[in-house]
Amino acid sequence: MAVGFELEGFARSLSTDSAATRGAYVRDVAAFLEWAERLGLDGPDEVDRLVLRRYLAYLATRRYAKTSIARKASSLRRYFSWLKRSGHISQDPAARLIAPAGDSRLPRVLSTGEIAALLCGSGAAIKARPASERLRDDAILELLYGSGLRVGELCGADVSDLDLSGASVTVWGKGSKQRRVPLSEPSVDALAAYLAEGRAVFFALCCGGAETAPAPEGVGGAGPGGDRAALFFNSRGRRLTPRDVRRVVDRRSPVPTHPHALRHTYATHLLDGGADLRVVQELLGHASLRTTEVYTHVSTDRLVGAYRSAHPRA
Repeated sequence: MAVGFELEGFARSLSTDSAATRGAYVRDVAAFLEWAERLGLDGPDEVDRLVLRRYLAYLATRRYAKTSIARKASSLRRYFSWLKRSGHISQDPAARLIAPAGDSRLPRVLSTGEIAALLCGSGAAIKARPASERLRDDAILELLYGSGLRVGELCGADVSDLDLSGASVTVWGKGSKQRRVPLSEPSVDALAAYLAEGRAVFFALCCGGAETAPAPEGVGGAGPGGDRAALFFNSRGRRLTPRDVRRVVDRRSPVPTHPHALRHTYATHLLDGGADLRVVQELLGHASLRTTEVYTHVSTDRLVGAYRSAHPRA
């Protein structure tokens, strides 16, 4: 990378964002800088709005989705805004950079039958897996659907965040915002079984032995900090990652889906059941009600579908 293009400082400026968001911004900007250097540009002061528009056009010729191009444009706006604020450039070429809007797609919602099959895990291949893994996967899936957690929130959860007696879990959401989320009865049961009989197996892989701290209120203590405190581990004894969660969902789901679909399904099923939109907003940890409103469209579509299939004059 040319000396004039500053990326490390930009990465440090993203300290308040989640790790996933920081990674996406840095990858997007790094890809642009590599492209700009192939053009012979030596620094950000040589980048103007035309160069940025050429880059977005280049991405379109590479068949990037409109949503991906829009995200990369957002990354560039943030990068050049930081460059101007920090004194690296005098003019911001990305200030009015606009990318084509992505196609609006409603979230994929699993049916009650698909959810039941995913949570049940009754197939022969599933039953053949180690008991500790099955208990862990049960708890993971119950949390994703029963409490609507983001995958990052689930992976970042520690044992100390659980309150099984109070049927709640404390999670850290986007922007490092903390919220307390209720646990469903099946989630409490699955977590209790995992903590009693499954987690110690993964903890031994992580830390080379059994936990020695007494178990408060049936939850079980972990060593301070890092992976030792994690609620969930992968098969290598490390804190669970989003990729690990994807593998769990792929193993258990009867239809092609992804972990975030369980959060979509959670919200939609709440609204279908009559939950207030603002309550759903709080449960999901959305900063804006407009973000939650997408689920009202999903629920409306489901109601219309039911009407058309059931009413004799529909």
